[in-house]
Amino acid sequence: MTKQPAVYIMASRRNGTLYTGVTSNLVQRAAQHRQGIVPGFTARYGCRILVYYEVHESMIAAITREKQIKGGSRHDKLALIEGVNPTWRDLFPDIL
Repeated sequence: MTKQPAVYIMASRRNGTLYTGVTSNLVQRAAQHRQGIVPGFTARYGCRILVYYEVHESMIAAITREKQIKGGSRHDKLALIEGVNPTWRDLFPDIL
């Protein structure tokens, strides 16, 4: 799963603070968020649980989808997460 464009959502806890991002290396980026080693929003708000991700064929497609998700409401993001991950389990082990 390394070097594959992806959109992802990190959460602080179930129904907690959400962060939507895009990356070309989901394993590496999610690990950085989990460890809190990159200063910024996710470190400040404790968004360390990978609750949603989508793999895309190109970075352009991933960025377009990220903008679409970020442009949606919180309700839309919660529905997206719960549609594939109703228990809000950490999906990080699935991508290793």
